[in-house]
Amino acid sequence: MFFNESIERMGHDEMREIQIKKLRKEAAWAYANVPFYKERFDEVGMNPAQISSLEEWAQFPFTVKTDLRDHYPFGLFAVPKEKLARIHASSGTTGKPTVVGYTKQDLENWSECMARLIVAAGGSSQDIVQISFGYGLFTGAFGLHYGMEKVGAAVVPMSSGNTEKQIMLMKDFGSTILISTPSYALHMAEVMEEMGVTKDEISLRLGMFGAEGSTEEMRRELEERWGILATENYGLSEVMGPGVSGECYCKKGMHINEDHFLIEIVDPATLEPVPDGQWGEVVITTLSKEALPMLRYRTKDISRIITEECECGRKTRRMEKIRGRSDDMLIIRGVNVFPSQIESVLLNINQVSPYYQLIVTRKGYMDLMEVQVELADAAMLDQFQKLQALEAEIRHKLRTILGLDAKVRLVEPKSIERTTGKAKHVIDLRNGGN
Repeated sequence: MFFNESIERMGHDEMREIQIKKLRKEAAWAYANVPFYKERFDEVGMNPAQISSLEEWAQFPFTVKTDLRDHYPFGLFAVPKEKLARIHASSGTTGKPTVVGYTKQDLENWSECMARLIVAAGGSSQDIVQISFGYGLFTGAFGLHYGMEKVGAAVVPMSSGNTEKQIMLMKDFGSTILISTPSYALHMAEVMEEMGVTKDEISLRLGMFGAEGSTEEMRRELEERWGILATENYGLSEVMGPGVSGECYCKKGMHINEDHFLIEIVDPATLEPVPDGQWGEVVITTLSKEALPMLRYRTKDISRIITEECECGRKTRRMEKIRGRSDDMLIIRGVNVFPSQIESVLLNINQVSPYYQLIVTRKGYMDLMEVQVELADAAMLDQFQKLQALEAEIRHKLRTILGLDAKVRLVEPKSIERTTGKAKHVIDLRNGGN
């Protein structure tokens, strides 16, 4: 089933023509209305209305998050404030928030993009959708909310937190789709078990998760605990919010809304484009954004492009699930370490829970990493030999995957902080911070 079959089944060559045409229009709009971008085009001597190929476009400078903060709050907007229909912003925990805006047409395009991905995952007008993302300035909840309404589904705008009430309403309302971060969905499953509610007592059949990366092992855990099909979708506030790409029911990569977003993959070290299929950093150019056009925005997210056609019949190119972030990657004694690698190991060990933290410190010139892992059963705390054996098993498996030794510390159940939003797995104390 398709929401917009003519676009979703369009051939690659025809889609490329549309992308080039829309790129010229978007670039010219930014040139005419955003002084920051006019200066960029003039510096490189590029005429936005005459861009002839994606290879030429790859010569345009990148936009980065600090550019938005340097022009806080509205300096990169292409429309006056009276043309805005919505303003969102990041949390601003590391300084001024990143502010993003939408015209009425932007909101319509956003709803269209989300509706396509919802139908691709298996959502329909028959569903009752519990949105357990936090509402407010965060874009995630609203993106899914309006997309679901466009599809015709009934939305329960629960927001995050108040987990016991979440479970009660899920059971009483007969919610069929859950929207949340994967880590909060796991926490909800944990609370559901504590309440004595089984997955057979609820009606969930589909989970659409996002806002943080997750592994295939995490997916299996979610599907088993909830008895659902778990899909992942991708986006970021700077370019729109969720809706850039998302998995269909085949779960073999995230279909890109290519008529609204031009995706490049670049080498994080050289920043040069890499061939399709090769891993690198995702760079996004918006193709239809009025309020806040984003040209070659560096996301820091690591993925790759999948070009093979999907069994679902959609011909849009796909992104692999996000492997991690280039700025989340830890370099420990010269070895590149992603939290997702550690998660993959832990989720295959029955005696521990999916909750963990990586504590990185430095002694002299030596980087040290401790992996704190929650036990699934508190009774093991009194079984010293079993604890030692389990620690040794985890340390061995981590050494095999990472190629380096890490200290493993088993901690009691529920001692690692739960979150209703994005999970924080890394505490890096090497420079005195966290």
